Amino acid sequence: MKKFLILFSIVIVILSIIWFNYTGYKSEYKEIQKSNLEFEKYYQKEVYGIDLTTVINKAIDENTRNKIEKDTQNKFRENEENSIKIDIKITDTDKVYTMEDFYNGGISKFVQYYGTIKFKCTNIEYHKKTEKIRYLYFEQIEET
Repeated sequence: MKKFLILFSIVIVILSIIWFNYTGYKSEYKEIQKSNLEFEKYYQKEVYGIDLTTVINKAIDENTRNKIEKDTQNKFRENEENSIKIDIKITDTDKVYTMEDFYNGGISKFVQYYGTIKFKCTNIEYHKKTEKIRYLYFEQIEET
């Protein structure tokens, strides 16, 4: 009887550990899906510059919340887990800018010049390790 009680207790502990790990994984997976959806909804869609500033602000907030380090140029460094990078191609200048270029230079200037111009997200990449959004690429599709 004593051996049965010990065996039963061990089985209950093992099942509890498995259940705890499973629910933790499931919760983390849902959180990743929710976070990715905030950015995936822009993929292959035409958005105005004002909407692009929202995406930039979300990415900056995510990187700040995740304590992503910055380099000497005040740009976020990429990591293998949860950093987000956004590049924006401006066809007027035929140049690619980072989100930090616009954010650090004053997002209001970007809104002033490009708020009513359309952009399209043409590329999206994910971190291999966590499957979180890693990179977004937007292209200007209207001239100013």
